[in-house]
Formats: sequence, structure tokens, C-alpha cells
Amino acid sequence: MADDALAAGSMKTWLMGIDIGAGSLKTMIVDADGKVCGSAAVDIETHSPKPRWSEQNPQDWWRAVCDTVPRALKQAGIAAGDIAAVSFSAGAHTPVLEDADGNLVRPAILWNDQRSGEESRELQERHGERILALGLNRPAPTWTMPQFLWLVRNEPEAVKKAARVYIAKDWLRSRLTGTWETDRTEAVGTLLFDPAQDAWSRELCDLAQWNIDTLPPVVAPTTVVGKVTASAARESGLAEGTPVVCGTSDTSIETFGAGSVAAGDGTIKLATAGTVSVVSSRPRVHPTLINYPLAVPGLWYVITGTNSCASAHRWFRDRFLMTPGISGSDAFAEMDRLAGTVAPGAEGLLFHPYLQGERAPYWDPMLRADFVGMTFRHDKAHFSRAIYEGIAFSLRDVLEQFRAQDMDIRTARIIGGGSKSATWRQIVADILNVEILLPETTDASFGAALLAGVGVGVFADEMTAAGRCARIVGRSLPDPENVAFYDRLFRVYKDAQAGLAQVNHALSRMTG
Repeated sequence: MADDALAAGSMKTWLMGIDIGAGSLKTMIVDADGKVCGSAAVDIETHSPKPRWSEQNPQDWWRAVCDTVPRALKQAGIAAGDIAAVSFSAGAHTPVLEDADGNLVRPAILWNDQRSGEESRELQERHGERILALGLNRPAPTWTMPQFLWLVRNEPEAVKKAARVYIAKDWLRSRLTGTWETDRTEAVGTLLFDPAQDAWSRELCDLAQWNIDTLPPVVAPTTVVGKVTASAARESGLAEGTPVVCGTSDTSIETFGAGSVAAGDGTIKLATAGTVSVVSSRPRVHPTLINYPLAVPGLWYVITGTNSCASAHRWFRDRFLMTPGISGSDAFAEMDRLAGTVAPGAEGLLFHPYLQGERAPYWDPMLRADFVGMTFRHDKAHFSRAIYEGIAFSLRDVLEQFRAQDMDIRTARIIGGGSKSATWRQIVADILNVEILLPETTDASFGAALLAGVGVGVFADEMTAAGRCARIVGRSLPDPENVAFYDRLFRVYKDAQAGLAQVNHALSRMTG
């Protein structure tokens, strides 16, 4: 029915997706064939008032929407009234608290914040098996449950004021509609939801000492939750009455938008964090793996990842390659060029990318990054190569957790900003021994736009949207010689990590 209407030209077919990334917000407009017609982005500032803290001001997200929507519409050459629907995505686990009057209680704690390390350890030691059984995942600082327990202990006045909990993209979406809801992927991401019962878990909330009544209703990602209000239209540049679709978390929506929509499909993400995920017909519950519902009904994606990926890439660029008169994009291009001039192994220089602790497989917020094996021979090119390889080795560390559970992949779609680098894609292919497929468009905002289309009937369903719009434009095949070399070097990488773990802990304790 939707395709018949589309062919007859009886419905609007431009779709808008809005994504909150760790460092920027992006608005994208696509047509019904998945062609990107317009986009705009603006940087979002992340604040670290204390070591291992990572916060953002949600009002910055809304200002970014009001900035990017008109620019994306102008680039697309269409009017606001031509948009059929808008949907959202953002990183999971990021709670936004409002009081009874709708005022923000405090800044949003991001998924990469590490302040709740002690709470995570305590929850794991005392209740880890029960949390895993109910919530399908283990507590770690990236999850909302230990973040809430930290707030209870350290900011009790903020907790008393909290009347409503939103997750990042849900709070932003509520600026358009005035409604309050979330989707199942985000609910699972709080570690306060029981998927088997399809409901918030009072038992899990009690472990976090959190009031279950502050948690939102749960709907499907493709649900039309409301329409753009008159006041939101005036501020944002969208048309009053435009349908607003719930959306879901960024990795779920990126996986869907990249075309990984069948059990066994793999996806590798080179973004602020680096992740490996495999689509599954069911959760694969294990302490080293993370389970979320996929944007496609009936499917899950099993994922785990490294905390610092493109963020480590950017850190190196900003600290060591930025010079007066050189733009950030030019500095990235130079780093990419330099990395490509050095042979695999960077002449014995290794990098562990633990700039903000680490998730899989160590789940250790006190780990620190390092360069190992420096000599007088090493220059910026070697360090650039080592950055790329070290992050890929960390992803290999992640992939080994899947292989230990008989969930290997031989082909994976690659997404995230780092996927633009042909050098990095080849390094990932060689270190993981996986064929890498490059989708034409990899942005979370693209997947959000497609999900908006499913919600209002531009596409018959999620599979139709992905099949029509997710196109592969590049492949990187593993080089057997490099694979063999990196297999040997990976063992050295692991030995160095193990040898330095206690040193990292001592340094972290000394610096608070």
C-alpha cells in the first residue's frame, strides 16, 4: 500500500533524521531512494569538570537542532512542509532529568563517563548474576543503572527533584512534541528494563535506589509519538504538524541503516567509541557481550566495544598535528597520508587506546593509554600508523569475545567517521581478518531518516527501507601476509596490556 501511494506521488517522500553524536549534532534529509539531499552539522561541547567525567548540556542539543534544520532544508532545496516525518537517534545510556515543572535538573551524563566505576564494581560483585539474568547485560560505568546509584550517593538533591527521566534523543524529540516516551533499545540500555516481561523492572530499579515512576512509557521505534507543535515549529524551522517518529539509539539505527538486517550480519563502527556487533535472532547473554533489540522487529544486535576510537584519533590530531592555518579536516587528511607511508607494525610501535578507561574485554575504568616500543627512528608517521593499528587491535580484542562464544564474522559493514579512511579500513580488515564492506552512507542521521519513513508508510517496513536504500560502494579484503604478521603482533599487544595494567591502576589512584 505504501509503495503504491509512493508511485502515485500522493505522499510526501522527503525524510529527516537528527542524531546527537558525542561531539556534534547532525540533521540529514533523504528521499525515498535513500539519496542524501541535504545535511548540516554543528559541534556540541562536552564538559569534563572532574577526571573521568563526561557531560553535555541538553540545551546545546536543542540549539543545534534550530541551527541545522534550516540549513539542511536550504541545501536540499525544499520547504519545511515537504518533510514527511522526522526521527531521532543518539548514544544510548545518556539520562536527562527534568523536575516536575519541566526544568533540567543537571547536565546529562554521557555513556563514556567513568565516574560510577565503584558503583559498577559493587553492583557486579553483589548482584551481577541477577542483573545479567534480568537485564541481559553486566553493570559498567557506561550504563544508566550505576550512574543513577552514583547520583543517589553524591547528588541526592538532584535525585529528589527528578520527576521524569528521558534518554538523550527522547528529551530532544520532546522539544518538538511535548510528549514523554522511549523505545525498547533505549530502555534495555538503562539496565533498568526486563525484556522478558517487556516492562521496567522494580527489582533492578531498587538496586539503583531509583524511583520506577520516573521512567517513561515504552513504544516501538517506528511509532509516531506526536507532531511538531506551533512553538517548536517557530524555533526549529520545521513545519507545524510534521509527524515525529520515536527513533532509537545510534548503533541500532546505524546497523539498520547500513543494511545489517539479517541474523549473522556483522558491523564495525569507527566512531567516538569503536564497536563490533553481530545481528542475532535472540540475545546472547554472556558477561563479555552486550545485548540490545535491533531497530528491525524480532532481531537483536549483540555488541561490545572499546571506549576510545575516533576520539583517540581526534585527540592525536588535536595535540600533535594541528598547526596555525591548518583546518581540522586537512590535519586528518595529513594523518591518514602519514599512516599510509609506514609499513604494518609501525616499526615496533604499539598503542593501547585506553584514554578513558576501557570496556570489553577488561571493563576497567582505571586503564590508561600508552605508546610502547618508542625509539629514535619513530616520527609522526609511525605514531599515526600506531594509532590506527592500536584501535584496530582493541577491536580485535573485542571480536575475540564473539569468537569465544562461536559468533565469528567473516564479512562486516563498516560505519562511523573513521570508515572514510581507506588506510584505516584496510588495517581493520587485516587485523581482524574480516572482509570490510563500505556502505554509501553510514551516518546515524541517515538511519533515523529511514526509520521516520517506515513510521509514516513511505516504506512498507524496515527490511524494505534497508533493501532499497543501503548500498555498498567499497570493499577491503584481508591481505594474507598482513593477517599473519598482525596475528603475531596482536599477541605482543596483549602481553603489553597485561604487563601495564597494574601500572595503570597505580597511576589512576595517584591522580584521583
